[in-house]
Amino acid sequence: MDNLKSADLSIGHNLKIALFHLGSGMADVLTTGVWNRIMVADLGFSATFVGLLTGLRYFLAPIGVIAGRYSDTHRIGGFRRLFWIWLGRALMAISTLTLGFATAELVRRAGGQTAGASPAALWGALIFSFLLFSLGGAISGSTFLALIYDRAAEHQRGRAVGLVWTFLLLGFTFGGIFFSIMLPHDESAGAIAFSADSVLTLFIVTAGALTLIWFVSLLGEEKRTRAFAVSKDQTTSSLRQDLSLVWRSRQMRFFLFYLTMSMAFAFLQDTVLEPFAGQVFGMEAHITNRFAAYWGGMAILGSFASLLLLRRSPAFNHGNISQAGVLVLILAYLVFAISSIAEVRPLVTPGLILLGIGLGVWNIGTLGLMMDWSPAGRAGAFLGFWTFCVTLARGAGVAGGGIVRDLMLALSGEHAAAYGAVFCLGLVGLSVAWLALRYVRDYREDVHSEAELAAILSNALD
Repeated sequence: MDNLKSADLSIGHNLKIALFHLGSGMADVLTTGVWNRIMVADLGFSATFVGLLTGLRYFLAPIGVIAGRYSDTHRIGGFRRLFWIWLGRALMAISTLTLGFATAELVRRAGGQTAGASPAALWGALIFSFLLFSLGGAISGSTFLALIYDRAAEHQRGRAVGLVWTFLLLGFTFGGIFFSIMLPHDESAGAIAFSADSVLTLFIVTAGALTLIWFVSLLGEEKRTRAFAVSKDQTTSSLRQDLSLVWRSRQMRFFLFYLTMSMAFAFLQDTVLEPFAGQVFGMEAHITNRFAAYWGGMAILGSFASLLLLRRSPAFNHGNISQAGVLVLILAYLVFAISSIAEVRPLVTPGLILLGIGLGVWNIGTLGLMMDWSPAGRAGAFLGFWTFCVTLARGAGVAGGGIVRDLMLALSGEHAAAYGAVFCLGLVGLSVAWLALRYVRDYREDVHSEAELAAILSNALD
């Protein structure tokens, strides 16, 4: 900790650091919202290929484990965490520029304008862009969490990571508004309702804005030093030993099981929620497009309420906050299941409200648990591993919802039954995750300090 600022993170510095994820949310909306809409809906390219490109982040997630562990024991340019964070975000900013140039060229071709680059070169540029974007996200994501771990005192980490995640939600909202202004879409204007120049301008401006946000948010948050203390345990343990610790410790297995199960089933609804409302109840696109605003706003409220409870009352900890969030999510899935199977349209809005509150509360508690279950001296490695598991589980959940819907639709021939099956599966999966979480919560109540936790984890290897 010698190379870090004092582990006392004020609210002001916390908000400054949280701006980092405002940019992350905007970047996510740009790639998975704006770009895929342009490619599939406006240019008519395969949704499968576009989905594979945007999903590269899931395949490169293991790199984050390596970057996190390396940052635990080494410094580059005098920094442990900051080098990796800024390197990763620089790659993401560069990829945003290359993605913009390639996409603008495709728009020109679709509009019948003279194009310079060959189709093969354009697709190569797209693949290269998403490789850079995914690599940058992998090496900067886990090390950013490790920096928060380093910067905050033990009792502040839940609040610190909670505010950061809340700013990620704000980034989704702000990014959607910003991009709709920068690239307005007129459905009556024909197949392509915007110019190649407007697309290019959007990506260039966004790359500049993201670079500024990412740089300023972390400027001065880690001191540059020539050396820092590394324990003998850190230098002698291998990555394989660190990760085997997760499996050999019964309590960490419970936490890993809870983490992956809750993440996968919480996002089982991600790809089917809007189509469910459209195909079961005939809701129009301009109505279902507001769903993210409904649940996103409730998620922000749920996040702030959870942070307030954690700050004001000692009766609340990350374990019972997580349990409360999962219970609300179970109730949300139950409401959606009844709404779909019984075709009760008025239940959709209450379901969205419960979904948002549940996601907000669950995220604050679960992110706090990720911090709790990262031993001192190995935070980078463990947070990298938790992030890797979360990323894969979320990807499985997002894909799994669509797969279950398609299979059940083929079997039943009824949209109501198909979507109802997805929500029922999510309900069951979250219930199992809730049961696993009870063991994690009870165990954490017996651990009062990082030193005790580190000792218990070390003993698990004996």
